[in-house]
Amino acid sequence: MTKPDRLPFTPDGAAQELLATSAAALLVGVVLYQQVPVEKAFGSPFVLQERLGRSYDVADLAGMDPDELEAVFKERPALHRFPANMAKRTQAVCAAVVDDFGGEVEALWRDAATADEVVANLTSLPGFGDYKARVYFGILNKWFGVAPEGSDDVVPDWPTIRDVDSLEDLADLKLRKKMWKESTGG
Repeated sequence: MTKPDRLPFTPDGAAQELLATSAAALLVGVVLYQQVPVEKAFGSPFVLQERLGRSYDVADLAGMDPDELEAVFKERPALHRFPANMAKRTQAVCAAVVDDFGGEVEALWRDAATADEVVANLTSLPGFGDYKARVYFGILNKWFGVAPEGSDDVVPDWPTIRDVDSLEDLADLKLRKKMWKESTGG
């Protein structure tokens, strides 16, 4: 699988590199990508690493004391608009990857024969509905070359973070998303 050097979803270069090189960090970013700006959601995995003082994987986050993880999320500035909730959600998603996918984030897509299988794996995670799963799949498809059979049918046909190639694209994405939501009543 090809990997980019960085993902342009946040202005911090170190955070961009972490998203591109750590499947766990990208997963955390996707988990946090709701009810906060793109830059906040995808910058927070790096801030989490800085606060922990170490690199992390899903087993590390799943096994942390829940109160400790919540405190890290709540430290100012908080990692999310709803830090306690998202600390719990992050830990639950990581635990599901540990329990159901052997602790390997890549196992969510690596052995899937079809895009529908990948989406089914993703929607099995706590808090991942079809929308979030397809957005995540879109990122994996474009940036990491994940393209099993049926990918074109699963890649979102609405404006998503997948469409962002540079920081300048973020403002355009926000405008296109707003217009799309208004046109669909979403």
